[in-house]
Amino acid sequence: MKRFFSKIKTVKGELNFAGDKSISHRAIFFSSMAEGKSLIKNISLSEDVKSTKNIFSQLGVKFLEDESGLIVEGKGKRKFIPPANALDCGNSGTTARLLSGLLIAQDFSSVIIGDESLSKRPMKRIIEPLRQMGGNLESINFNLPIKIFPADSLNSIEYQLPVASAQVKSAILIAGLHLSEKTKVIEKFITRDHTERMLGLPVIKSDNLIVISSSEKFYPTEKDYFIPGDVSSSAFFIVLALLSKNSELVIKDVSLNPTRTGFLDILKKMNADIKIENEKQSSNEPYGDIIVHSSDLKNITVDSSIIPNIIDEIPILSVAGVFAEGNFEIRNCEELRYKESDRIKAICENLKLTGLEVEEFTDGFRISGKIKNAQVNFNSFNDHRIAMAFSVLSMLIGNECSVEGIECVGISNPNFYEQMEAIKN
Repeated sequence: MKRFFSKIKTVKGELNFAGDKSISHRAIFFSSMAEGKSLIKNISLSEDVKSTKNIFSQLGVKFLEDESGLIVEGKGKRKFIPPANALDCGNSGTTARLLSGLLIAQDFSSVIIGDESLSKRPMKRIIEPLRQMGGNLESINFNLPIKIFPADSLNSIEYQLPVASAQVKSAILIAGLHLSEKTKVIEKFITRDHTERMLGLPVIKSDNLIVISSSEKFYPTEKDYFIPGDVSSSAFFIVLALLSKNSELVIKDVSLNPTRTGFLDILKKMNADIKIENEKQSSNEPYGDIIVHSSDLKNITVDSSIIPNIIDEIPILSVAGVFAEGNFEIRNCEELRYKESDRIKAICENLKLTGLEVEEFTDGFRISGKIKNAQVNFNSFNDHRIAMAFSVLSMLIGNECSVEGIECVGISNPNFYEQMEAIKN
Protein backbone atom coordinates (compact mmCIF):
# COMPACT_ATOMS: atom_id res chain seq x y z
CA MET A 1 0.00 0.00 0.00
CA LYS A 2 1.28 3.45 -0.96
CA ARG A 3 0.48 6.70 0.84
CA PHE A 4 0.98 10.23 -0.53
CA PHE A 5 1.85 13.20 1.68
CA SER A 6 1.36 16.96 1.47
CA LYS A 7 3.75 19.42 3.10
CA ILE A 8 2.92 20.04 6.74
CA LYS A 9 2.57 23.64 7.94
CA THR A 10 2.63 23.29 11.71
CA VAL A 11 2.07 20.76 14.50
CA LYS A 12 -0.30 21.49 17.36
CA GLY A 13 -1.90 19.23 19.91
CA GLU A 14 -1.59 16.51 22.50
CA LEU A 15 -1.00 12.79 22.05
CA ASN A 16 -1.34 9.70 24.21
CA PHE A 17 0.36 6.50 23.08
CA ALA A 18 -0.59 2.92 23.73
CA GLY A 19 1.78 1.07 26.03
CA ASP A 20 5.47 0.74 25.30
CA LYS A 21 6.12 -2.31 23.14
CA SER A 22 9.17 -3.60 25.01
CA ILE A 23 7.52 -3.26 28.43
CA SER A 24 4.27 -4.81 27.15
CA HIS A 25 6.07 -7.93 25.89
CA ARG A 26 7.64 -8.46 29.31
CA ALA A 27 4.41 -7.78 31.20
CA ILE A 28 2.74 -10.58 29.23
CA PHE A 29 5.71 -12.91 29.78
CA PHE A 30 5.85 -12.33 33.54
CA SER A 31 2.07 -12.38 34.04
CA SER A 32 1.88 -15.66 32.10
CA MET A 33 4.73 -17.18 34.10
CA ALA A 34 3.14 -16.16 37.43
CA GLU A 35 0.48 -18.26 39.09
CA GLY A 36 -2.80 -16.38 39.45
CA LYS A 37 -4.36 -13.32 37.88
CA SER A 38 -2.43 -10.20 36.87
CA LEU A 39 -3.76 -7.00 35.34
CA ILE A 40 -2.00 -5.10 32.55
CA LYS A 41 -3.21 -1.55 31.92
CA ASN A 42 -2.48 0.30 28.65
CA ILE A 43 -1.07 -2.71 26.80
CA SER A 44 0.58 -2.06 23.42
CA LEU A 45 -1.69 -2.43 20.37
CA SER A 46 1.21 -3.51 18.15
CA GLU A 47 1.21 -6.66 16.03
CA ASP A 48 4.42 -7.77 17.77
CA VAL A 49 2.76 -7.80 21.19
CA LYS A 50 -0.26 -9.60 19.74
CA SER A 51 2.18 -12.32 18.61
CA THR A 52 3.43 -12.70 22.19
CA LYS A 53 -0.13 -12.89 23.53
CA ASN A 54 -1.17 -15.48 20.92
CA ILE A 55 1.79 -17.69 21.78
CA PHE A 56 1.00 -17.72 25.49
CA SER A 57 -2.61 -18.59 24.63
CA GLN A 58 -1.20 -21.68 22.88
CA LEU A 59 0.72 -22.45 26.07
CA GLY A 60 -2.49 -22.48 28.12
CA VAL A 61 -2.61 -18.91 29.45
CA LYS A 62 -6.07 -17.30 29.58
CA PHE A 63 -6.61 -13.65 28.65
CA LEU A 64 -9.66 -11.47 29.29
CA GLU A 65 -10.01 -7.84 28.22
CA ASP A 66 -12.41 -5.48 29.98
CA GLU A 67 -12.58 -1.78 30.90
CA SER A 68 -9.83 -2.24 33.51
CA GLY A 69 -7.30 -3.61 31.02
CA LEU A 70 -5.93 -7.04 30.09
CA ILE A 71 -6.46 -9.71 32.75
CA VAL A 72 -3.91 -12.53 32.51
CA GLU A 73 -4.49 -15.86 34.24
CA GLY A 74 -0.94 -17.15 34.53
CA LYS A 75 0.05 -20.82 34.63
CA GLY A 76 2.82 -20.79 37.24
CA LYS A 77 6.31 -22.26 37.18
CA ARG A 78 6.76 -25.05 34.61
CA LYS A 79 2.98 -25.49 34.24
CA PHE A 80 2.54 -24.41 30.64
CA ILE A 81 0.80 -26.91 28.38
CA PRO A 82 2.62 -28.38 25.35
CA PRO A 83 1.69 -26.41 22.21
CA ALA A 84 -0.20 -28.28 19.52
CA ASN A 85 1.48 -26.28 16.75
CA ALA A 86 4.63 -24.27 16.09
CA LEU A 87 4.80 -21.00 18.01
CA ASP A 88 4.64 -18.19 15.44
CA CYS A 89 6.41 -14.98 16.53
CA GLY A 90 5.46 -13.11 13.37
CA ASN A 91 7.93 -10.23 12.99
CA SER A 92 8.84 -9.99 16.67
CA GLY A 93 12.47 -10.62 17.54
CA THR A 94 11.74 -9.84 21.20
CA THR A 95 9.14 -12.61 21.31
CA ALA A 96 11.40 -15.19 19.66
CA ARG A 97 14.45 -14.52 21.78
CA LEU A 98 12.76 -14.17 25.18
CA LEU A 99 10.62 -17.20 24.42
CA SER A 100 13.72 -19.30 23.77
CA GLY A 101 14.95 -18.56 27.30
CA LEU A 102 11.62 -19.59 28.79
CA LEU A 103 11.11 -22.74 26.73
CA ILE A 104 14.47 -24.39 27.47
CA ALA A 105 13.23 -24.77 31.06
CA GLN A 106 9.99 -26.57 30.15
CA ASP A 107 9.44 -30.34 30.09
CA PHE A 108 7.97 -30.46 26.57
CA SER A 109 9.20 -29.94 23.03
CA SER A 110 8.36 -26.84 21.00
CA VAL A 111 9.19 -25.09 17.74
CA ILE A 112 9.62 -21.33 17.31
CA ILE A 113 8.94 -19.87 13.88
CA GLY A 114 8.50 -16.39 12.41
CA ASP A 115 7.74 -14.51 9.22
CA GLU A 116 10.18 -14.21 6.31
CA SER A 117 11.96 -11.19 7.80
CA LEU A 118 12.35 -12.64 11.30
CA SER A 119 13.56 -15.94 9.83
CA LYS A 120 16.59 -14.11 8.42
CA ARG A 121 17.55 -12.39 11.66
CA PRO A 122 20.50 -13.75 13.69
CA MET A 123 19.68 -16.26 16.44
CA LYS A 124 23.19 -17.56 17.11
CA ARG A 125 23.57 -14.85 19.74
CA ILE A 126 20.77 -16.46 21.76
CA ILE A 127 21.32 -20.12 20.97
CA GLU A 128 24.95 -20.20 22.13
CA PRO A 129 24.43 -18.93 25.72
CA LEU A 130 21.28 -20.99 26.17
CA ARG A 131 23.22 -24.09 25.11
CA GLN A 132 25.87 -23.17 27.69
CA MET A 133 23.05 -23.34 30.25
CA GLY A 134 22.21 -26.87 29.10
CA GLY A 135 19.41 -25.88 26.75
CA ASN A 136 18.61 -28.41 24.04
CA LEU A 137 18.10 -26.26 20.93
CA GLU A 138 18.37 -27.14 17.24
CA SER A 139 18.55 -24.71 14.33
CA ILE A 140 19.79 -24.72 10.75
CA ASN A 141 22.34 -21.93 10.22
CA PHE A 142 21.32 -20.35 13.54
CA ASN A 143 18.06 -18.98 12.12
CA LEU A 144 14.41 -19.71 12.77
CA PRO A 145 12.86 -22.19 13.06
CA ILE A 146 14.37 -23.17 16.41
CA LYS A 147 13.43 -26.57 17.80
CA ILE A 148 13.62 -26.86 21.59
CA PHE A 149 13.60 -30.16 23.46
CA PRO A 150 13.48 -30.87 27.21
CA ALA A 151 16.92 -30.40 28.75
CA ASP A 152 18.59 -33.18 30.75
CA SER A 153 19.51 -30.50 33.28
CA LEU A 154 20.06 -26.77 33.33
CA ASN A 155 22.91 -24.91 34.98
CA SER A 156 23.51 -21.29 35.84
CA ILE A 157 26.16 -19.38 33.88
CA GLU A 158 28.09 -16.12 33.97
CA TYR A 159 27.90 -14.63 30.50
CA GLN A 160 29.36 -11.42 29.08
CA LEU A 161 27.35 -10.16 26.14
CA PRO A 162 29.49 -10.02 22.96
CA VAL A 163 26.80 -7.83 21.34
CA ALA A 164 24.81 -5.20 23.23
CA SER A 165 21.35 -6.78 23.25
CA ALA A 166 18.55 -6.45 25.78
CA GLN A 167 16.80 -9.38 24.10
CA VAL A 168 19.73 -11.75 24.65
CA LYS A 169 20.23 -10.46 28.19
CA SER A 170 16.54 -10.98 28.99
CA ALA A 171 16.42 -14.49 27.54
CA ILE A 172 19.33 -15.64 29.73
CA LEU A 173 17.86 -13.97 32.81
CA ILE A 174 14.45 -15.57 32.18
CA ALA A 175 16.07 -19.00 31.89
CA GLY A 176 17.94 -18.25 35.12
CA LEU A 177 14.64 -17.72 36.96
CA HIS A 178 14.21 -21.51 36.92
CA LEU A 179 17.48 -22.23 38.78
CA SER A 180 18.49 -22.01 42.43
CA GLU A 181 22.02 -20.78 41.67
CA LYS A 182 22.54 -17.25 40.37
CA THR A 183 22.81 -16.68 36.64
CA LYS A 184 24.77 -13.53 35.79
CA VAL A 185 24.77 -11.44 32.64
CA ILE A 186 27.57 -8.91 32.18
CA GLU A 187 27.33 -6.00 29.76
CA LYS A 188 29.84 -3.32 28.78
CA PHE A 189 27.22 -0.96 27.36
CA ILE A 190 23.90 -0.17 28.99
CA THR A 191 20.97 -1.77 27.19
CA ARG A 192 17.23 -1.58 27.86
CA ASP A 193 16.70 -2.62 31.47
CA HIS A 194 12.96 -3.37 31.57
CA THR A 195 13.46 -7.01 32.55
CA GLU A 196 15.59 -6.26 35.60
CA ARG A 197 13.34 -3.37 36.66
CA MET A 198 10.11 -5.36 36.39
CA LEU A 199 11.51 -8.40 38.21
CA GLY A 200 13.51 -6.42 40.77
CA LEU A 201 16.75 -8.18 39.83
CA PRO A 202 20.04 -7.21 41.51
CA VAL A 203 22.22 -4.94 39.37
CA ILE A 204 25.85 -4.17 40.27
CA LYS A 205 27.88 -1.57 38.38
CA SER A 206 31.66 -1.72 38.74
CA ASP A 207 34.81 -1.37 36.60
CA ASN A 208 32.75 -0.06 33.65
CA LEU A 209 30.74 -3.30 33.66
CA ILE A 210 27.14 -3.99 34.61
CA VAL A 211 26.33 -7.32 36.25
CA ILE A 212 22.68 -8.46 36.43
CA SER A 213 21.69 -11.61 38.34
CA SER A 214 18.62 -13.82 38.33
CA SER A 215 17.56 -16.94 40.21
CA GLU A 216 14.35 -18.72 41.18
CA LYS A 217 13.73 -16.40 44.15
CA PHE A 218 12.93 -13.65 41.61
CA TYR A 219 10.43 -15.79 39.69
CA PRO A 220 7.45 -13.52 38.91
CA THR A 221 4.26 -13.50 40.96
CA GLU A 222 0.85 -12.10 40.11
CA LYS A 223 0.67 -8.30 40.12
CA ASP A 224 -0.76 -5.26 38.36
CA TYR A 225 1.17 -3.42 35.66
CA PHE A 226 0.66 0.01 34.15
CA ILE A 227 2.50 0.33 30.83
CA PRO A 228 3.68 3.88 30.04
CA GLY A 229 3.26 5.17 26.49
CA ASP A 230 5.71 3.94 23.86
CA VAL A 231 8.60 6.41 23.76
CA SER A 232 10.03 4.93 20.53
CA SER A 233 6.71 5.61 18.78
CA SER A 234 6.77 9.17 20.11
CA ALA A 235 10.15 9.88 18.48
CA PHE A 236 8.63 10.33 15.01
CA PHE A 237 6.15 12.94 16.23
CA ILE A 238 8.80 14.73 18.30
CA VAL A 239 11.06 15.18 15.27
CA LEU A 240 8.12 16.29 13.10
CA ALA A 241 7.19 18.96 15.68
CA LEU A 242 10.80 20.13 16.05
CA LEU A 243 11.18 20.61 12.30
CA SER A 244 7.77 22.22 11.64
CA LYS A 245 7.39 25.99 12.09
CA ASN A 246 5.46 27.45 15.05
CA SER A 247 4.75 24.02 16.51
CA GLU A 248 3.95 22.80 20.00
CA LEU A 249 3.31 19.15 20.87
CA VAL A 250 2.54 17.58 24.24
CA ILE A 251 2.97 13.82 24.68
CA LYS A 252 1.32 12.50 27.84
CA ASP A 253 2.36 9.66 30.18
CA VAL A 254 5.19 8.34 27.99
CA SER A 255 8.04 6.11 29.17
CA LEU A 256 11.07 8.03 30.46
CA ASN A 257 13.24 5.00 31.15
CA PRO A 258 16.81 6.33 30.85
CA THR A 259 17.84 3.34 28.71
CA ARG A 260 15.21 4.46 26.18
CA THR A 261 15.51 8.24 26.12
CA GLY A 262 18.98 8.54 24.58
CA PHE A 263 17.44 10.01 21.44
CA LEU A 264 15.99 12.85 23.53
CA ASP A 265 19.45 13.56 24.93
CA ILE A 266 20.86 13.70 21.41
CA LEU A 267 18.10 16.00 20.17
CA LYS A 268 18.64 18.34 23.13
CA LYS A 269 22.35 18.50 22.30
CA MET A 270 21.26 19.39 18.76
CA ASN A 271 19.48 22.45 20.25
CA ALA A 272 15.99 20.90 20.46
CA ASP A 273 13.46 22.64 22.72
CA ILE A 274 12.25 19.61 24.68
CA LYS A 275 11.02 19.68 28.27
CA ILE A 276 9.94 16.93 30.68
CA GLU A 277 7.10 17.44 33.16
CA ASN A 278 4.91 15.46 35.62
CA GLU A 279 7.41 12.64 36.23
CA LYS A 280 5.98 9.52 37.93
CA GLN A 281 6.77 5.81 38.42
CA SER A 282 4.91 2.51 37.98
CA SER A 283 6.37 -1.01 38.20
CA ASN A 284 9.80 0.61 38.69
CA GLU A 285 9.36 2.34 35.31
CA PRO A 286 9.54 6.17 35.14
CA TYR A 287 7.14 8.06 32.91
CA GLY A 288 5.82 11.57 32.37
CA ASP A 289 4.99 14.24 29.79
CA ILE A 290 7.21 15.52 26.96
CA ILE A 291 6.67 19.06 25.63
CA VAL A 292 8.19 19.91 22.24
CA HIS A 293 8.55 23.25 20.41
CA SER A 294 9.92 24.09 16.94
CA SER A 295 13.71 24.35 16.96
CA ASP A 296 16.68 25.11 14.71
CA LEU A 297 18.82 22.00 15.01
CA LYS A 298 22.58 21.60 14.68
CA ASN A 299 24.26 18.27 14.01
CA ILE A 300 26.61 16.84 16.63
CA THR A 301 29.05 13.94 16.97
CA VAL A 302 27.20 10.94 18.41
CA ASP A 303 29.09 9.07 21.15
CA SER A 304 29.32 5.36 20.32
CA SER A 305 28.46 4.37 23.92
CA ILE A 306 24.88 5.60 23.47
CA ILE A 307 24.22 3.62 20.26
CA PRO A 308 22.55 0.60 21.98
CA ASN A 309 20.00 2.97 23.53
CA ILE A 310 19.11 4.82 20.32
CA ILE A 311 19.28 1.94 17.85
CA ASP A 312 15.55 2.04 17.05
CA GLU A 313 15.51 5.83 16.73
CA ILE A 314 18.42 6.18 14.28
CA PRO A 315 16.09 6.22 11.23
CA ILE A 316 14.15 9.23 12.54
CA LEU A 317 17.30 10.88 13.93
CA SER A 318 18.71 10.74 10.41
CA VAL A 319 15.66 12.70 9.22
CA ALA A 320 16.39 15.31 11.90
CA GLY A 321 19.99 15.35 10.68
CA VAL A 322 18.92 16.14 7.11
CA PHE A 323 17.43 19.47 8.24
CA ALA A 324 20.02 20.31 10.92
CA GLU A 325 22.97 22.61 10.34
CA GLY A 326 26.11 20.73 9.29
CA ASN A 327 26.61 17.14 8.18
CA PHE A 328 24.97 14.18 9.89
CA GLU A 329 27.21 11.18 10.52
CA ILE A 330 26.67 8.14 12.70
CA ARG A 331 29.00 5.16 13.15
CA ASN A 332 29.32 2.04 15.33
CA CYS A 333 25.74 1.02 14.54
CA GLU A 334 26.28 -2.09 12.40
CA GLU A 335 23.51 -3.74 14.46
CA LEU A 336 21.09 -1.72 12.28
CA ARG A 337 21.82 -4.14 9.45
CA TYR A 338 20.16 -6.99 11.40
CA LYS A 339 16.79 -5.41 12.14
CA GLU A 340 13.51 -5.90 10.25
CA SER A 341 15.48 -4.68 7.25
CA ASP A 342 19.08 -3.66 6.67
CA ARG A 343 18.29 -0.21 8.02
CA ILE A 344 21.62 1.33 7.06
CA LYS A 345 21.00 0.34 3.44
CA ALA A 346 17.34 1.37 3.60
CA ILE A 347 18.11 4.83 4.99
CA CYS A 348 20.91 5.45 2.49
CA GLU A 349 18.98 4.29 -0.57
CA ASN A 350 15.94 6.41 0.33
CA LEU A 351 17.95 9.54 1.08
CA LYS A 352 19.89 9.24 -2.17
CA LEU A 353 16.56 9.57 -4.01
CA THR A 354 16.28 13.16 -2.72
CA GLY A 355 19.62 14.19 -4.21
CA LEU A 356 21.40 14.36 -0.86
CA GLU A 357 25.02 13.27 -0.75
CA VAL A 358 25.05 10.00 1.17
CA GLU A 359 28.07 7.89 2.02
CA GLU A 360 27.38 4.40 3.33
CA PHE A 361 29.80 2.63 5.69
CA THR A 362 29.77 -0.89 7.06
CA ASP A 363 28.76 0.48 10.46
CA GLY A 364 26.86 3.65 9.58
CA PHE A 365 26.51 6.53 7.11
CA ARG A 366 27.12 10.24 6.46
CA ILE A 367 24.60 12.73 5.03
CA SER A 368 25.53 16.09 3.51
CA GLY A 369 24.25 18.60 0.98
CA LYS A 370 20.69 19.76 0.36
CA ILE A 371 17.54 18.08 -0.90
CA LYS A 372 17.34 18.56 -4.68
CA ASN A 373 14.47 16.25 -5.56
CA ALA A 374 11.28 17.01 -3.63
CA GLN A 375 9.00 14.49 -5.33
CA VAL A 376 10.09 11.02 -4.27
CA ASN A 377 8.52 7.59 -3.87
CA PHE A 378 10.26 6.17 -0.80
CA ASN A 379 10.47 2.44 -0.05
CA SER A 380 9.55 1.15 3.42
CA PHE A 381 11.52 -2.07 2.83
CA ASN A 382 8.63 -3.62 4.81
CA ASP A 383 10.17 -2.12 7.96
CA HIS A 384 7.87 -0.16 10.29
CA ARG A 385 10.52 2.30 11.50
CA ILE A 386 11.71 3.03 7.96
CA ALA A 387 8.09 3.57 6.85
CA MET A 388 7.39 6.01 9.71
CA ALA A 389 10.68 7.90 9.38
CA PHE A 390 10.21 8.50 5.67
CA SER A 391 6.55 9.40 6.17
CA VAL A 392 7.82 12.21 8.42
CA LEU A 393 10.40 13.22 5.81
CA SER A 394 7.68 13.21 3.13
CA MET A 395 5.54 15.59 5.20
CA LEU A 396 8.50 17.92 5.69
CA ILE A 397 9.42 17.94 1.99
CA GLY A 398 5.87 18.01 0.65
CA ASN A 399 5.24 18.09 -3.12
CA GLU A 400 3.33 14.79 -3.08
CA CYS A 401 6.08 12.52 -1.84
CA SER A 402 4.94 8.97 -1.12
CA VAL A 403 5.97 5.90 0.86
CA GLU A 404 5.43 2.42 -0.55
CA GLY A 405 4.51 -0.43 1.83
CA ILE A 406 3.10 1.55 4.76
CA GLU A 407 1.00 -1.32 6.13
CA CYS A 408 4.02 -2.50 8.12
CA VAL A 409 3.60 0.37 10.63
CA GLY A 410 1.17 -1.90 12.49
CA ILE A 411 4.18 -3.85 13.75
CA SER A 412 4.65 -1.12 16.38
CA ASN A 413 1.98 1.60 16.02
CA PRO A 414 -1.18 0.82 14.04
CA ASN A 415 -2.55 4.31 14.89
CA PHE A 416 0.43 6.15 13.40
CA TYR A 417 -1.32 7.86 10.49
CA GLU A 418 -4.46 8.72 12.47
CA GLN A 419 -2.26 10.38 15.10
CA MET A 420 -0.42 12.31 12.39
CA GLU A 421 -3.70 13.65 11.04
CA ALA A 422 -4.79 14.67 14.55
CA ILE A 423 -1.83 17.00 15.16
CA LYS A 424 -1.08 18.54 11.78
CA ASN A 425 -2.35 22.01 10.89
